[in-house]
Amino acid sequence: MKFRKILMSVFATFLAVTGVTPCGASTSGGAQASTLEQNKSLARRVYEEGLNQGRFDVPYTADFVGHGGPRTFTHAQGMAEARGWRDAFPDLNMRIDLLIAEDDMVAVRWTATGTNTGTGNGIPATGRSVETHGTTMFRMADGRIAEEWTCANSLGLMRQLGMLPAPAPASGSAAKGGSR
Repeated sequence: MKFRKILMSVFATFLAVTGVTPCGASTSGGAQASTLEQNKSLARRVYEEGLNQGRFDVPYTADFVGHGGPRTFTHAQGMAEARGWRDAFPDLNMRIDLLIAEDDMVAVRWTATGTNTGTGNGIPATGRSVETHGTTMFRMADGRIAEEWTCANSLGLMRQLGMLPAPAPASGSAAKGGSR
């Protein structure tokens, strides 16, 4: 029994040092490492190929559901919106700041920059440059995107475009440190 414990300890140390995962072994949560990497690669394609280059051929499931704020949307509606962003911001650049995968989920923290020289998604051309941030969660199924949740700073974007007034400065004694 003692020999078995020593052997298992040596084996675990070898795995930790080399990073090798034995065939059939899985990462936390039960997803295989290769599947996690495939899911992360698929999420990267949404930004690098689709939004940055306008090549919208990332695979989605037939029953895809997108969630954006209080509404849901279909794949066709999501693609129309993505093309609208490319039309409004021809130099759109989506940078992935953080990418995390676990089980069938991939989380992406992103930064978008661009100059609004076109029209799209109801936004008239303003000529203004913008930077905004957001987070998207994807659920993958069989090598395709099955579901998406996106949360972005839309209010900040509209302010940068001059479509909303800047917030009023705080007033009163409480904003200046106040008196007690």
